[in-house]
Amino acid sequence: MNLLNEHEMVEVFERWKKQNPSPVSELDYVNAYTLLVAVVLSAQATDKSVNKATKDLFTKVDSPEKMLALGEEGLISYIKSIGLYKAKAKHVIGLSKKLIEDFGSEVPGNREELMTLPGVGRKTANVVLNVIFKQPAMPVDTHLLRIAPKIGLAAGDSPLKVEQSLLERIPPQYMQDAHHWILLHGRYVCTARNPQCENCIISDICKHNE
Repeated sequence: MNLLNEHEMVEVFERWKKQNPSPVSELDYVNAYTLLVAVVLSAQATDKSVNKATKDLFTKVDSPEKMLALGEEGLISYIKSIGLYKAKAKHVIGLSKKLIEDFGSEVPGNREELMTLPGVGRKTANVVLNVIFKQPAMPVDTHLLRIAPKIGLAAGDSPLKVEQSLLERIPPQYMQDAHHWILLHGRYVCTARNPQCENCIISDICKHNE
C-alpha cells in the first residue's frame, strides 16, 4: 500500500479546505442531545432518511425528559421509515434514561462516558466529540474505512486501525474538519460503485490503492 507523504497530505487537505472552508455535519440537529439521537438513528441509514424522520420529531422533542415522555411507541411513530427502527427506538429511550440518571440530562464530553450509553459505539461517540465539543476526534464510518486507505491518507483494514492512522498522520491544523472532508469526498466523489476520478480535485495526488 502506498501512503501520501507529509507534503501530499497538506496538499490534499488544502484543496478540500479551499473548496469547502467550513464543512458541517449533514445530520440536522438543534443541540448536543438531538445530534446524539440523530447519530444513533443514522447507523446503517442515510443522513437524508434520518433528517426526514427527525424534522418533526426535533421540533417537539429536544431533551431526554421529553423523549421519555414521548415513549418508545411514540418515537417509533416518527422513525418507522428508518431501518432497524425498533432497536434504535429502544436505544434512544435507554440512552435518554441514562443521561437523566447518570449525567444530569447533559451529554457527556468524553468518549468513555458516551460509550456507556445504549446504542453509542466508538464512531457515534467520536461524532459527538468532534461536532459538539470541537475535539480532534476521528469518527470512522464505512466511507472513511473505504477511501482513507484507497487515497493513501491512512493504513488499516479496521475502523480502529484507520482511526489511529488518521490521527497520527493528519496535520494538526486540519484535524477538526478532516473527517467531514473525507466523508463528503467518499459520499459524493469517491463513491463505491462509480468513483468520479475525472471530477476529483485530488486525483493527481491520490494513490489509487486497491
